Parts: sequence; structure tokens; C-alpha cells
Amino acid sequence: MKRTVALAATTCALALLTTACGGSGSHSSAPSGATASDLHLPDLHGQHLEVAAVWTGPEQKNFMKVIQRFDQLTGAKTDFVPTGDNVSTFLGTKIQGGGAPDVAFLPQPGVLAQFAKSGWLKPADASVQKQLKSNYSTGWQNQGAYKGTQYGVYFKAANKSTVWYNTKAFSTAGVSSPPATWPEFLKVAQTLSDSGTPPVSVGGADGWTLTDWFENVYLSQAGPAKYDQLTKHQIKWTDPSVGKALTTLGQLFGKPALLAGGTRGAVATEFPASVDQTFADPAKAAMVYEGDFVATNITSDTKAKIGTDAKVFPFPTVDGGQAPMVVGGDVAVALKSSKGAQALLTYLASTDAARTEVKQGGFISPNKSLDLSAYPDATEQSLAKSLTAAGDNFRFDMSDQAPAAFGGTKGQGEWKDLQDFLANPSDVAGAQSKLETDAAAAFANAG
Repeated sequence: MKRTVALAATTCALALLTTACGGSGSHSSAPSGATASDLHLPDLHGQHLEVAAVWTGPEQKNFMKVIQRFDQLTGAKTDFVPTGDNVSTFLGTKIQGGGAPDVAFLPQPGVLAQFAKSGWLKPADASVQKQLKSNYSTGWQNQGAYKGTQYGVYFKAANKSTVWYNTKAFSTAGVSSPPATWPEFLKVAQTLSDSGTPPVSVGGADGWTLTDWFENVYLSQAGPAKYDQLTKHQIKWTDPSVGKALTTLGQLFGKPALLAGGTRGAVATEFPASVDQTFADPAKAAMVYEGDFVATNITSDTKAKIGTDAKVFPFPTVDGGQAPMVVGGDVAVALKSSKGAQALLTYLASTDAARTEVKQGGFISPNKSLDLSAYPDATEQSLAKSLTAAGDNFRFDMSDQAPAAFGGTKGQGEWKDLQDFLANPSDVAGAQSKLETDAAAAFANAG
């Protein structure tokens, strides 16, 4: 969605959302919270900045409120540049062609490492690091660093160990409480199926959703140490632990009656549609697994109310393992050596920026200084609390840490291999072999 430009006649009326009228640089009408002085933001009147990210639709619209607030505080004029799904390819082309945006959001730490090795990133300055040290745990700071140099700000985080469910479908099926373990999850799924509602909606047309399914099962079942080894390709995808996790997933994926639309439907369903059909009226599915950001799709695309019609439970534990806490996030990095780029990173690391975004809904911030009351409802407050309360006790999305050719590119690598597995979940060994071949090639090419 393109950035909305206010008509001249209404600019002053929208002063709280846009650059102050008259171009005076005054911040007297700014909402309570940070000011340019508090954050040591420079005067950027007359400067045009570009910020690039993958976000579209409601996510992009909500983020524009943050950009408008930054422009109000500094006098800059910042434009949003959509990257499309292949973020690394888009940005690499822009950088090599001399047209890099000032700031870009990278959805994979693996891409941050690749860009840093290529010399494409500009280190965070003292103002950025001051905000990070005040507002972020060490674990989140480290996720934005490479070989001891701080480059990025994790503005957006995702608690990706959540399952959303339709309360009416559960009630109709006589399910009184959400499942806590994988066997309970499968039992509830069968109960829902028997009641006439397909139990699980899978957005298999978007391969990244399948990597998240695998990671939660693997982290709980194999444990953090194995998870870290597989993430770094220190063990192969042909390892028995991977086969065990795929076999566990096959207990769901291999039963078409448990999937909305059956196997073909799951393979063809895109992520937004997987949410929509779960909270349609009447429901076409009872549960959908994905992160806290599902709330955005529920709010914008359905009539369901979060906390009443739509509720959430933690991803079930597997084989007696710990409850998984898999997180994702988008890290903002500077691609230009400019005062404006560092100012934007500084603002993104602030509590004011986090507050501006989270109150829109469907967004979780890793900013530990943000009061939970900033979130619009009890469900999102709970999701945010579980994320920040974990401190450094989490694991970042495995596919996001891999080279983009394996873990972050549509139609290839892990995304494609797991889509093939969803279509044929009985071939565990074949899936492992393909995953290992693609992982080995990607890690070798990444050096």
C-alpha cells in the first residue's frame, strides 16, 4: 500500500500524525513521550529518506504511523519502499546499483551477516547504542550485531510459538480447554474433525509457515543444543533428530481430514487465507498456527474479536520437552552513512517508536522498557509479556539465521522442501535428503 499523503487543507488537523504545519520544526504539539531533544535527534528539515521493508497491507499502514511520527520530530520526509518477498535480492541489486535506501529492515539475521561481510552495513552510532542498552536485553542486542559490531535495531519481534483458535468451534466440539502437549493437540484435532469443523488451517503456499511448524516441534523435541547445531549446520539435516521431528509433523500433515481443504488445500493456502478461514463465519477451520502477528489479520480481515472469538495458546510441548519459545523479528540497519539514517535507527530503538506501533495492534516489540499497558488488549499484553519475560531464554527462527538461499527465498531451499514434504509427508527420508543437499550448498556458498 502506498503511503497516504494528506491533502493540504487537512494537514494542520492531522498534526499529530504528520510533519508540523508551517515547517517551523516546533515539537510543541507532539504527543507525550520522547522528543527530538530527549533522543538527540538532529534537525532533518529538507532531507528525504527512504526506508525499505517487506511489509504490505495493514503492517505497512501501521508502520507508516511510526514514520510520520519520526518525520514530525525531525522535519524529515521519509518514503517507504516495498522490497517484495526476496528482500536480500532486492536490496543487493539496489546497493550495487548505487540506489540503496537509507535504512532497510532485514527479516533474517543470516542476511544481516551476509550484508555485514560484504561491507554494505553502516555501524550503529553512539545515540543508537544508547537507546539499545536502555531498552533491549543483551540477547536482542546481540541479534543485531556481527562479530562484535552493532549494526541493527530489532524494532519488530514475533512470538512464533502460538496457536490461535476459534472459540465457537472449540465450544461446539465440546473442547473445554486448549491442548498443552502434542498428543493432546492431535486428540483435540480429531475431536474437532468429528464435530464437522476441519481442525487445522495450514498456510502451506507460503513456505515460511512450514519452517515455523518444524522449528517449534524440533526445539521442544530435540532441545536447544541440537537446535543450535542444526541452525549452524553443525549437524546434517539427515540427522535422526530431524527425521523424528518430520515424523511427528507427519502425524498431522499425513491426515488430510485434520487439514482445512485436505492436503491439496493446505499446500495451496496462503498465510492470510489460513487466518481468514479460521475466523470466518461459519468457520472453515478451528485452529491456525502462527505468531502473534496473526492478530493483525484477524482484526483487519475478519469480524472476529480477539479475546472473545479468537484466543491463543502456547505451541504444545513434544515428547516431554520444554515449551518452545521461537522468535522472529525484523532488524533495521543503515545502508548509507548519513545523519538521517542514524537518526531513524535511534528513533526505532526508542520506547516512543515502540509505543506508536504497538497501539495499532498486531505487533510485539522486544523493547523491555515499554509498559504493557501500551498494547491494545489483554491477549497482546500476554504475548508481549511472555516474550520480554523470557529475557535471553529464546531461540531465533532457525530458517531466518540460515543463508537466504536456503532459509529465506520463495520457491527454493527449505521453503520448497517443506512444501514438498507437506504434499507427501510419508517420505521423511526423501525430505531429509533434499533439505541436506540444499542446506550444504547454501552454507558452502555463504562461506
